Amino acid sequence: MSELTLQFHNDSPDSQLHFAAIEKQDLLARLQALSSRVLRKGPGSLDPTRNRLIPITMELDETGSAVKKDLLGVFQLSWAAAHHPEWADAIRLELETIRHGIQAAHGTPLRFLIWAGMGGSIEDKSMYQAIGLLGASPRFYALDSTDPAKLKFILDDMVRRGRTTLASALKRTLVVGMALGMTSYEPVVNLERLAALYDKLGIDSRSNFLYMTLPGSLLDRFAAPRNYRRIELQPDRRNSTAGRHSSPLTRGSLYPLGLAGVDLDTWIASAALSHEDIRTAWRLSAFLHSQIEAGHDKVTLLLPKPLSGAGLWTKQEFEESLGKSEDWGIKIVIDEPVHLPFYHPPRNPAQDRAFLLVQQKGVPHTAREKAAALRRAGYPVAVLTLPRSAPWSRYMQFIHYAVFGLAWLRNMNFVTHPGVEHYKSIANRIFEEASRTGGIQTTAAWQTVLASPRQSRWRNRVTVHHPSVDSCGRTAPQIYAHLLRSAPRIEYGELTFFGDMRYSAAGRALRARLHRAARTFFQSRLHMPADVYEGPAMNHSYHEMIIGHGRCFSTILLSEAATGPSEIACSPDYHRAQFLATIQALEQRGRSVAAITLKDLEPATLDALDEFFHQAARCL
Repeated sequence: MSELTLQFHNDSPDSQLHFAAIEKQDLLARLQALSSRVLRKGPGSLDPTRNRLIPITMELDETGSAVKKDLLGVFQLSWAAAHHPEWADAIRLELETIRHGIQAAHGTPLRFLIWAGMGGSIEDKSMYQAIGLLGASPRFYALDSTDPAKLKFILDDMVRRGRTTLASALKRTLVVGMALGMTSYEPVVNLERLAALYDKLGIDSRSNFLYMTLPGSLLDRFAAPRNYRRIELQPDRRNSTAGRHSSPLTRGSLYPLGLAGVDLDTWIASAALSHEDIRTAWRLSAFLHSQIEAGHDKVTLLLPKPLSGAGLWTKQEFEESLGKSEDWGIKIVIDEPVHLPFYHPPRNPAQDRAFLLVQQKGVPHTAREKAAALRRAGYPVAVLTLPRSAPWSRYMQFIHYAVFGLAWLRNMNFVTHPGVEHYKSIANRIFEEASRTGGIQTTAAWQTVLASPRQSRWRNRVTVHHPSVDSCGRTAPQIYAHLLRSAPRIEYGELTFFGDMRYSAAGRALRARLHRAARTFFQSRLHMPADVYEGPAMNHSYHEMIIGHGRCFSTILLSEAATGPSEIACSPDYHRAQFLATIQALEQRGRSVAAITLKDLEPATLDALDEFFHQAARCL
């Protein structure tokens, strides 16, 4: 019997037919048989036209006729773990060797952990930190942006917490670079900066750096000549996981947990779901599939406050995996308080909400009563109950199966992310042009968007760039409202700041202002959910759906004031290329986007931004 329980309320249309379709196919047995064949004969033995599971679970070549990459590791690792009880001890020994190496090289213990990665290479660690798994030592930092300001604020925080010099703090730091793509450049940018900083301060960095990537990737080509330690990502020594599937069982997930003292034996064992647990996950898949067919594709995730940090990882897993279709999508709404006036009534044809309440036995949940009110009002609600004190590896693996079940029902590949790759290729082209022509401001993209005379300033601090729309005497808030009103089929919004909103006080203040704007502008006025997050990390997480599925009004913000570590030169050009590439990627797919620049992040500018959104809301 499953220890994970699932209840449905207002399950209409009935999802049982979709679950019965999964059961009829004996999907788990077929998935295990496919995995076994790959392990015995290799992916080259597979014919995508002969087995429907192959184009759903693997990366195919450009013609779709041959398997380019086996990506079944998310399931294979959990099945293999039962036969490899030595994995936990092996990881612990590796981590002890790393600790000893830093102690031997610098005469100081490990105190800080900087993880350089994007999207799926970092979101699980951010989740672990948010729900309290990573503790205080070593202190974890997510370097998930190429913005020099983020690196500066991380280093400043390390010096402050360590009450020491930067050189001393760096000696106590483990730097991990992680990228599961051959052309992922972001971790290289950050490792180059950190390596230069160690060199300038005369610190031998070889014991402080390690990296996880594919052989021959950009990251490998940077790190190998410096004699940094390359770590096999998977305990089974294969490369069969996508980035967002690297949790919970690759070294990319296990290393930070092991360093924090989490019981790895229990963690690994809990990721091996029972047959009943997997059936429960596919019951959730069927429920969500049924709701999507009914037009309820905005799934509001209700987590207990102590566990709310799991929301972003869950959102990424669904949206990056399943967002590539023009015809259908599934929007996971997080960090939104339950407020019935925000939603259309259940019988209104515009009603597009379903709710997933996740609770854990013994953990208080303030949303339980509100979920009951939603049920009584007639909204579709699923309630997932986790066992008391169950490791979060079980929840993560459960979500992987639920996403896979949805992909199977929709006949969609759940491991590729073409929208992300599209955006990355544009960013690289803009950056290459900047390198040739003398800087980001000389590029055609900069001249088209940020240097266009069609821009409207508000209080001389907030600028709306609208190169394709004449202002016609309108103010900046009126222009912004016009862009939204003229956008086709908008169902949700995003407010994405390309900069740090985590480690600096000014960034955290900006995040609070953007959440306020999301509530007053999108949720209250338009009855739409809205995401608030950082770019370009969002682009590597759940931007797949915004590019692929669309129906979003994107607001992309950037500060005109650039800052970075004073000890080394850090050009913001690549970061700004990513900002421009986001705009181009959205426009090329016919998506609605507004570009806003802020003079700086001073209180007067944030006040002006508040006023800007307030005035724009009045225009609606």
